[in-house]
Amino acid sequence: MSQRLSGRAVYAGSFDPLTYGHIDLIMRASRLFEEVVIGIGENPKKQYLFDTQTREEMVLEQIKELSNVSVQRFNNLLINFAKSVGAQVILRGLRASTDFEYEFQMGLVNMNMDRDVETLFLLSDPKNIFISSSTVKEIAYFGGNLESYVPPAVEKLLRAKFPMASER
Repeated sequence: MSQRLSGRAVYAGSFDPLTYGHIDLIMRASRLFEEVVIGIGENPKKQYLFDTQTREEMVLEQIKELSNVSVQRFNNLLINFAKSVGAQVILRGLRASTDFEYEFQMGLVNMNMDRDVETLFLLSDPKNIFISSSTVKEIAYFGGNLESYVPPAVEKLLRAKFPMASER
């Protein structure tokens, strides 16, 4: 694709931790849209492995070469965050049919709240279809090989969180 779509898109998540699946979607979004805002969610109802600043730094490290991608934290509804940054599109990744059911429902709710913001689904690259942050955390907890799932800098942070993993 030689020309990007005009406007701004939001790709949001907890990124706890950032995985190669997330990075793939960010890279593809940066080629599709004039501007992409990565939203780092802060939900007080969720327990995160990494604090918000660390999650933000993980993403910033991986996007430093992408001039049309920025990162912002948010702690409200995704549709409100999208509107606050002037996004016309919310990007969501789909790995499997279970993702579709949840994302479809959320897309309809967002559409109901604001018809000016569209939800666009991007399919995961088949090599990343089984990668999730929760799976990565479990692999790290038990001292498994993380090479295929996260960048080296993220792996280092995970190893620091689970220093006794090799003894399990």
